[in-house]
Amino acid sequence: MSSYEFPFNERIRALLRLEDLFKKVLLHVESGEQHSHHSALMLLLQMLDLIERADIKVDIVHELDRQTTAMQNLLGNPNISEDVLSETIKEIEACATALRSDKTKVGQSLRENEWLMSIKQRAGIPGGVCQFDLPSYHHWLNLDNDRRDADFHTWIAGLLPMYEGIKIILHILRGSGLTDEHTATNGFYQKMLGAGKPAQMVKIEMLDDLTHFPEVSANKYAINVRFNGMDFVQKPKQCDIDIRFKMTLCNLM
Repeated sequence: MSSYEFPFNERIRALLRLEDLFKKVLLHVESGEQHSHHSALMLLLQMLDLIERADIKVDIVHELDRQTTAMQNLLGNPNISEDVLSETIKEIEACATALRSDKTKVGQSLRENEWLMSIKQRAGIPGGVCQFDLPSYHHWLNLDNDRRDADFHTWIAGLLPMYEGIKIILHILRGSGLTDEHTATNGFYQKMLGAGKPAQMVKIEMLDDLTHFPEVSANKYAINVRFNGMDFVQKPKQCDIDIRFKMTLCNLM
């Protein structure tokens, strides 16, 4: 079953982008291949750009604290397992403590690495990391896998508390909300919104149609879902058939 997530504010967009980059970096590092390690480093440098655009660490700690308070208010609720809730609270508090204990800006040690910053500067130029542009980088790529793995471990270590915080927040977000089944008539569905708290993300799950994909637009009054098809040559076009799908409106507590 194909699923799609569409965030409705910049904070959730940033968290989803960082999560995506982290997953790809860790996957490429684990591969151990030279070209995979090149991809991992390029993605890691992209991550630095994203982190620099917002005070992401403060946002994450603030949200973790907010979730801790919300969950503590649920203690004693007979419909919720107190053991599970207590463990979740401990996990969130431990993550927030780890982030607070590091007084430096996230990624600061990487920004102070002159060699990495020289690669980052060249990486912004198409084809700019050829061996004649960066012979030192070419040398590093030809070192044994264990040495490159050790370097990645050092570079990523300072970012892992942030990644843990991102995973916790997005796990809570994805688990929120009720999932309903809908039909998009002629490829279009509109859901009118009430006066309550606006959704922070919508999750769309395709039920039995894998030839089309959704696009979502939203404002404070409605969410519009359009299902498009494409031949990978022309621009996508809205389909003219009815499509069944599931939709979840997600909101942090």
